[in-house]
Amino acid sequence: MAAVVSWISESVQEIPQISGLTLQTCLVFFAAFLLTCALLRRPRNLPPYPAGHVPVLGHLLALGRAPLLKLTAWRRQYGDVFTVRMGMEDVVVLNGYTAVKDALVDRSELFASRPPNYLFDSSVGFGKGETFKFSNLFVLFILSNIGAARWGTGLKQRRRFATAALKHLGMKVGTGSVEDNIRQEASYVRATLTPSPHPSLPPSLCLYLCPSTIVDVTGARPTYNLQIAEYHGQPFAISNDMKVAVANVICSMAFGRRYGYEDETFRELSEAIRNLLAEIGSGQFISVFPLLRFVPGVNRACKEVLKHLSKIHEVLWDEIARHRENFDRENPRDFLDFCLLELEQREKVEGLTEENVLYMAQNLFLAGTDTTANTLLWSLLYMTLNPDIQNKVHEELDAVLGVPALSHRSQLPYVNACLLETLRIRTILPFAVPHATTKAVRTQGFDIPRGTQVLPNLYSLHMDPAFWPDPDRFDPGRFLDAEGNLINKPQSFMPFSGGRRVCLGEQLARMELFLFFSTLLQSFNFKTPEGAPAPNTDGVLGLTLVPHPFQLCAMPR
Repeated sequence: MAAVVSWISESVQEIPQISGLTLQTCLVFFAAFLLTCALLRRPRNLPPYPAGHVPVLGHLLALGRAPLLKLTAWRRQYGDVFTVRMGMEDVVVLNGYTAVKDALVDRSELFASRPPNYLFDSSVGFGKGETFKFSNLFVLFILSNIGAARWGTGLKQRRRFATAALKHLGMKVGTGSVEDNIRQEASYVRATLTPSPHPSLPPSLCLYLCPSTIVDVTGARPTYNLQIAEYHGQPFAISNDMKVAVANVICSMAFGRRYGYEDETFRELSEAIRNLLAEIGSGQFISVFPLLRFVPGVNRACKEVLKHLSKIHEVLWDEIARHRENFDRENPRDFLDFCLLELEQREKVEGLTEENVLYMAQNLFLAGTDTTANTLLWSLLYMTLNPDIQNKVHEELDAVLGVPALSHRSQLPYVNACLLETLRIRTILPFAVPHATTKAVRTQGFDIPRGTQVLPNLYSLHMDPAFWPDPDRFDPGRFLDAEGNLINKPQSFMPFSGGRRVCLGEQLARMELFLFFSTLLQSFNFKTPEGAPAPNTDGVLGLTLVPHPFQLCAMPR
């Protein structure tokens, strides 16, 4: 026996000599092995893993092309709290009203931080400007972060400052509201759908008034830019018009002015924002495996994000410079003016820099354009699919005199119910924004370590048959009581998230949704093109849940 032990000891000592390794090298490998084991060791009492995870990739393959449906199926099997493995990282998924409300509202401070996410963090300045819950932006497989700032004093100060500035600029009801700006943009969208005769052109052509620059279309005198339109009763896609209009509302608050729809700078800014969001959505694999950003070819999305970001920053730096030239300290006109004033006074936000201002302005656009515009697109799509519901909307709107205003909201409960049902059935941010725990926390019997990424599954709230019978059916009546009054805050309904990280732009979004929707429905009857198949309602899950491209016909009423 002693001989065997001696032989083993001598053999072990010979290994470094045979392989050419030194004792120091062996110790390094041994330390790396122990470190890897420590990093990969699963914490005790973490919520259960669903079946289907594999080394390195985790559950990425198991989630497949329909992660919404897969997580719903896992909830039925594993309960309201479980863990998915995203690459090498554990992500705790919260499902159902009880679990999500407990985390986001009841114990909000414990879940208020953000996990790191390279691709998105780089696009928002690694937290230098985050003030908003972005619009559920993420995913190649849903699990990405949006907003780089971690929970702390700096973020709290920026959020308070941004909220106060936006309220001063009109994110409120009553005197000084941004309502007039929204109604103006809604009227421009309506004008693009309304035939407008022109004496110098054949009456057989359908024309619309384009709210852009003044040009000379006749060769003799300047007039409004008239373009041949096929909108009058013919199929068309309203997506671009809607996104431009919503973006202009943000421009009026951020820059103190709106752009003509054909303005070159505005066109480039809008295009860069759309492309940036698209690239972030398609490149989330880099966020799961950040080292891939150094691999040529694989890092294409990363390079494209930086390219589009550069264009956006160029426009914003020009606006900041323009504001400095015309800065009136006594009468700040817009969000940039308020930021420049704070840069001088240093009263509300500790350590605020001009770079912070740039990213705060950028986040206004990223957070406030895509989500609202796509919700409006979903609302119009469901109107075309449900003509009986659309008829009820028309009847209610016909009882209101003049162009709908925010003061009419109490008189239009069914209109509001249609918008709430749209937010429920097709939540733009179905997985909210990923959170992270600020300290170790226990939920539903499981222990979640500090710094763990937590994903609130809002889709599970809004499609839960326990609260919403037959959840796949579009039914505005869910939001009306027996007397026909609107139910504003039903249980299991959190389209704007909640708690510390609730969307700061919620009030602005609700104002825009109501005014755009009611203005368009008052003027048009929207239909699916004759002979065309019904639009697909599954949606495309990227940064947000967007409808598949679709066309509709707008018939003047």
